[in-house]
Amino acid sequence: MFLIRIYLMKVKMPHFAGLLTYVLILTRPRTFFVAGVFALTATVSRGDSEIVVAIRYLQAKGTSHSHLYLYREDGKLLRQLTNDNSGQDSDPIFATDGETIVFTREKPNDAREFWSIDPPGTNLKKLNAAPDWYSAAKSSPTFTRGGEEEAPPSSPTPSQEASASPAATGESAEQPEHSSATALDAVTDATDHPPEIIKAPDGSGEIFWRKGKEGEGPEEVLNWVMWFRDSKSGQETQIGRLLGFPSFEPLHITGNKDQHFLFEGPLRLTFFSCHLDSTNGSTVEAFDFNKRKLIQLSPNYATPVLLPGEPAFLTLTENRYVTIPGSTKTANCSYIERWAANLKESCDNYEAYLRFHGVSSDEIVEGFTRDEYEKQLHENKENGHECYGHPEVRYARKGSAAICYGASMYRPGKTPAVITIRNGAD
Repeated sequence: MFLIRIYLMKVKMPHFAGLLTYVLILTRPRTFFVAGVFALTATVSRGDSEIVVAIRYLQAKGTSHSHLYLYREDGKLLRQLTNDNSGQDSDPIFATDGETIVFTREKPNDAREFWSIDPPGTNLKKLNAAPDWYSAAKSSPTFTRGGEEEAPPSSPTPSQEASASPAATGESAEQPEHSSATALDAVTDATDHPPEIIKAPDGSGEIFWRKGKEGEGPEEVLNWVMWFRDSKSGQETQIGRLLGFPSFEPLHITGNKDQHFLFEGPLRLTFFSCHLDSTNGSTVEAFDFNKRKLIQLSPNYATPVLLPGEPAFLTLTENRYVTIPGSTKTANCSYIERWAANLKESCDNYEAYLRFHGVSSDEIVEGFTRDEYEKQLHENKENGHECYGHPEVRYARKGSAAICYGASMYRPGKTPAVITIRNGAD
């Protein structure tokens, strides 16, 4: 028989930042030996997808700056990666192994610097030049319109047509207008020629159009109502009118004008761009083949970004005239959002309507009081449209006025491993 004592001895391991490493030592009188080594860590597993977003939070006074923020895909903020105010950080892109993020720092007088940083927020360093893979990286496929085939998703940066540099922008700004297209422009007799039938790729049914009741449409000659016909049962369901109809266009995947659908597992959608007016520009509505409903993704434009292999998608979402906290100024903002297969929606709900427009319940959306909302809701119901979509995640502070200057998602084990949303043109 002999007495065994157990000790834990803390050991420095310089190559493993964040690790608490211990040596397990078993002793008996006058002797000891090492039985084994184990490590404890509080770091988050890199098995989760992560997204880095360049966000510029607008402020009431002074000049705001764009910094990098790293989120887990489920929306948990992991850390702020940069905080330098000498320029505007933009276009962060993960390397294919997910171990490095390269980004651009736009300085005054159109000077550009290239930097890299590791996802844990370590090893920030200035590069002599942009890596070849970074310069060659393109925006990932999105749903777009025919006239925007060569244009990747881009944030509504102020005066973007004059300058693609975020360093040249102010706190309040104008937003470039999306081109308007009308599916009926080529139809000489809209009374006899409705929009084309849209067949679901899985053969489950088709979208078709019928004339609305006399006098109830905004333009009676073009008063077409969307319907859905189930292929198996033959049942027909009235869906309603697209917002801004007849000025609408089905969206397609960049590089494939014949691909209008996002069918990924339980996610079954097609998207429409609808022009509203000169003030609000265009919006995007998703038709959900599961719910047989139209769901508006944003009060203004939203560019759907594919996440291949996942029943989900991202959007680069535009919100116009967002109030800058602490002031009466407004700005045209943009955010990255994530949507899951079960598209969340709110109908007949004033508070949901206010959230949709990015304001709190004690604010008013362009003079839209509750009574005025109820009146508008009644009109929407008559037109068969009453639902506002809510993303699963918005990668930004709640209630913020912000501009997105690019984003990148790293998805371990998926193809492609990196999803990229570049700021401005590729």
